[in-house]
Amino acid sequence: MVHPDSWGRDPSVRIMRGVFRHMEQAQGEFLQRVCIERLDTRLRNWREDALQCFERAWIHAANRGIHLGEVKAAATYVHCLARAMVSDGITIPLNVLPKDEDIEMPLKEDLP
Repeated sequence: MVHPDSWGRDPSVRIMRGVFRHMEQAQGEFLQRVCIERLDTRLRNWREDALQCFERAWIHAANRGIHLGEVKAAATYVHCLARAMVSDGITIPLNVLPKDEDIEMPLKEDLP
């Protein structure tokens, strides 16, 4: 007996898949702009740090009533990834980061 995949039709799952798709695309574009290869061995640590930063920013934004849809979530993740890279000594030009007060405010106020 074949069971239909109800998981893939769940609206919350579809939303999160969209968020992750945008995050992956934004990350790829960002890495290309800062000339970091997708296979750079430092990416694993940067991504782990970025994920922790992103989770805190997501919660902080939600607590402030800021909805991080797909595009804003991706931009937030890019800021977090840049922050992790900078803490490891990588120079990131400010003009390659997305500009959006909704995402910059939670990052400035509550995150280390």
